[in-house]
Amino acid sequence: MNRLYFVVFLVSSSVLMFEVSLTRVFSIRLWYHFAFVVISIAMLGIGSAGTVLAVRARDTFRINQESNIAVYSLLTGMSIIICYIVSNYIPFDPVKFSWEKIQFFYLALFCIVLSIPFFFSGILIATAFLLHSEKSKFIYGSDLLGAGTGSLTVLFILNSAGPEYAILSASALCLIGALIAGKRNIKIVSLIFVLINLLLLTVHPDFVKVKISPYKRLSIFLDYPGAKHLDTYHSSYSQIDTFKSPAVRFAPGLSLKYLESLPEQTGLAIDGDRIDAITDTGDKEKLRFLEFLPASAAFETGKRNNVLVIDPGGGLHVLIAEYYGSRKIHKVESNPLLVKVVRDDFSEISGGIFDNDTWTGYGRNRLHGPLFTGNNLQFYDLIDLSMTDASVSGVFGISEDYKYTVEAFSKYINALKKDGMISISLYLLPPPRTEFRILATIISAFEQLGIKDTANRLAAIRSWDSMTILARKSPFNDREIKLLKNFSKSRRFDLVYYPGIKEEETNKYVKIPLNVYYSGFKEIINTDSSPSFINDYLFDIRPVYDNNPFFNYYLRLSNVNAIYEVMGRKWLYFIEEGYLLPVVFIIVLMLSIIIILLPVILKAIRNRSLSTGPEKKPERVKPSLMLPTFIYFAMLGLGFMFVEVSLIQQYILLFENPSYAVAVVLTAILISSGTGSMFSSRFSRLSSPYSLLILSLLIVIYCQMHTLSVNLLTALPIKTRITAMSVMLAPLGFFMGIPFPTGIKLLGRKFERLIPWAWAINACLSVLAPILTIMLALTAGFQTVFWFAALAYFLAFTSLKKLSAL
Repeated sequence: MNRLYFVVFLVSSSVLMFEVSLTRVFSIRLWYHFAFVVISIAMLGIGSAGTVLAVRARDTFRINQESNIAVYSLLTGMSIIICYIVSNYIPFDPVKFSWEKIQFFYLALFCIVLSIPFFFSGILIATAFLLHSEKSKFIYGSDLLGAGTGSLTVLFILNSAGPEYAILSASALCLIGALIAGKRNIKIVSLIFVLINLLLLTVHPDFVKVKISPYKRLSIFLDYPGAKHLDTYHSSYSQIDTFKSPAVRFAPGLSLKYLESLPEQTGLAIDGDRIDAITDTGDKEKLRFLEFLPASAAFETGKRNNVLVIDPGGGLHVLIAEYYGSRKIHKVESNPLLVKVVRDDFSEISGGIFDNDTWTGYGRNRLHGPLFTGNNLQFYDLIDLSMTDASVSGVFGISEDYKYTVEAFSKYINALKKDGMISISLYLLPPPRTEFRILATIISAFEQLGIKDTANRLAAIRSWDSMTILARKSPFNDREIKLLKNFSKSRRFDLVYYPGIKEEETNKYVKIPLNVYYSGFKEIINTDSSPSFINDYLFDIRPVYDNNPFFNYYLRLSNVNAIYEVMGRKWLYFIEEGYLLPVVFIIVLMLSIIIILLPVILKAIRNRSLSTGPEKKPERVKPSLMLPTFIYFAMLGLGFMFVEVSLIQQYILLFENPSYAVAVVLTAILISSGTGSMFSSRFSRLSSPYSLLILSLLIVIYCQMHTLSVNLLTALPIKTRITAMSVMLAPLGFFMGIPFPTGIKLLGRKFERLIPWAWAINACLSVLAPILTIMLALTAGFQTVFWFAALAYFLAFTSLKKLSAL
């Protein structure tokens, strides 16, 4: 049995590594918002494994399958590398959906191919449960401990190499499991594939390198004559490519009055799509172009000695502050790899912008962290936020962003000096939505702080392709307004808003048919018209809070047809914005229904045919047993994933890195769940249905304590935060690990053949849960998702009581 536990541990660790690696592959090859599809691919593969076992289950199953554990481990390891390579060469590209119908076939093929390794791993673990249901708690514990270990291991690999290396490592773990448990032939095949993995990494690494879509901006920029790729850097957070290209001309909103050449710039591509640039500071004369950027408006209206630049990227906004003579410039960049690349390899040409006073993480967290402790208490003349990169593109609708929530802007305002201001620079992407949401969020932050006269504290200007919004802690004075007007006039920037503006002062230089920016700002700033304007607007531009931090999600489902017309009757817009959740949810729901009902239908047909023949009538499953079984395992799948996905999403703010949030939450929850599963085998009282009531109560407590715990821990060093949160999550994870093996053991005593079906149900609902989590969070917030998780475990409690009584 110990050998079985170890194989389950290795396979679970391998599959988790493969799953996390695929999220990075999707981000690099396609786009970030396709990464969530990985969970669905994984769980559908695992769920279909349960269906196959449920259909094939016979009296001879135990004898035939006992020796196949090693085979399944081998097949999982082989399929990981083979299916990854095959998928890498499938010409699937979502950009082509608009003109190539075959892309739908490629998408289906892409998902099916990548689900195969999860299918074989699901077969292995479901077989282990079916063969040894009495030991289900140790098997489940090994499964969860392996997955928790894999989540840490993959983080270390991704921080030093590309995702293809993590995938090959995942394959090797399964092959090692086959070596341990298999017979001679299995061992030989395993060794051959281990050697193939090594050869791919050492002799032909380009064969397994992630292929980037030709429609991603890195590919487009490198297609220009004279373009040159310089280097590639990897971390669990992102992949950064540096390059030279004539297309790199990074000066957002540069005035049309500036006719000179720009300094030389080196391109930075994050995951192949978000483009930024490092500006060569060697020729000081060429830096004069900084005076002609809308982002310089804050410096043109007054002296800004103490400046905080949040997410400076390649450093353009840091250069602006230096150019205008700011004495103290603090920089906080959320991407640690970007800081490392610029500081280590481009320090000389960048002017050493990240050599000092630079931190990594979320700028809002640093406002009560290292910058605001002890004798280093700082208040700023200016907090600069840039929402620009060198490419104008749609944003990722379902990606969380805690930098632009009401709570974040409240912290920014509190960190300003009395006359300090916030400057936000962003590209203009018609029809207007980002600008309006930013404005509505800032106004809500002012109101949350008890500041009512927001109309006197706001200003905005625009150029031909970008806008800068200024929010001042105290009202703008006449001198600042005059300086802003003079700056805009001399650079031919259009005024959008300032206290007391008249419509005839706007839309003068870069004219647009409808003066939508002026009219929109006027309506939102006016307290009487704001609620109706925001509620009736085509897009969702309501203020965003930490509870649902999806700043870039503007879709109103009720306005889909109108949005479709406005966007030129092109569905590509919805794909680019990441508005695929409802479609994916429907597809996954249909597949899940098929997977769950197929064994029931086939068994009914088989039972009917056997009942009319001379064969022995099969043992029938009582209907009274099937319904509570379905509800129990379905609710466990929903509840577990509701909690896990919500914790990951919300703790991104605490850990300031999505990869850290995934690693810490998965490791803490899975390892503590595995421990709970094993403890419940020794202490039978833990298997009581009332453990589910305790779990529901714990979820409610965690939901209520979340904001307080994040606020308390944010100011602490990152290692302390990780340790503290791991300890805090342990009790929750401990009880989450008990219900599933308890149900499997109970089925093993009452009707063993239902175990594969129960496995399929749990896996399918685990597919739906991550998608449903994001959909619920978008509309009602993560706290609502936690309440649904508590409800799911309560329903599981009632079902377990019924099962126990049968």
